Amino acid sequence: MKIISYNVNGIRSAISKGFLDWVKAANPDVLCLQEIKADESKFDKACFEELGYHVYIHPAVKKGYSGVAILSKVAPKNVCIGCGMEQYDQEGRVIRADYEGYSVLNVYMPSGSSGEHRQAFKMEWLRDFQQYIQDLKATVPGLVICGDYNICHQAIDIHNPKANANSSGFLPEERNWFSGFLQDGYIDSFRHFNPEPHQYTWWSYRANVRAKNLGWRIDYLLVSEHLKPLLKRAAILPEAKHSDHCPILLEMHPVEA
Repeated sequence: MKIISYNVNGIRSAISKGFLDWVKAANPDVLCLQEIKADESKFDKACFEELGYHVYIHPAVKKGYSGVAILSKVAPKNVCIGCGMEQYDQEGRVIRADYEGYSVLNVYMPSGSSGEHRQAFKMEWLRDFQQYIQDLKATVPGLVICGDYNICHQAIDIHNPKANANSSGFLPEERNWFSGFLQDGYIDSFRHFNPEPHQYTWWSYRANVRAKNLGWRIDYLLVSEHLKPLLKRAAILPEAKHSDHCPILLEMHPVEA
């Protein structure tokens, strides 16, 4: 089972940069996309269906903004659109696909970088999302929670932690939230396999920043503790350049029936 998460920063833009060829070559079983920035009329499902995927999207109400999608080779048992909280669902931030023995929840968490109002919104979201997941665990215990969290958890996850100590995405309260979320019973699958520094998933579009690898690791595949025996491999795929993010990968052993 190969799961890939990728903030594409606009699905149409990514496709114009060769994204479909990349998907065909990578061939994930489940592909979770964030920031699709397209509604049903603008998201070309057919091009992915031709590659063998069932396509499910949750766009934002605002056109050209946010939105998430799950593409799956196997039809899920159930697909849940949104998280049931209007202020977040209108921004297209959560979609979940249920399979036998586990579920994949794809999330695009808010950024607080545009100002105090959105930072406050982000902190409210973090509290609400954690409660949502705690409630969800009662009926959906085996969760893979992937996506763009817009948080660097530790100093190792950002190229210049001292200079960014007061930057949204690396604030102490955000990092503490992330630690607390993991303590609720989740594994950061990439760090489970990869303790090395200088591993990032997002780079500014400023000149040469990506070439110099001056990045942030803000995209994650978190896995419920009881799925730990199924973990096989996790990786960041920086060679894929269809966005200011890059894809992240998790391979899992099949769930026994």
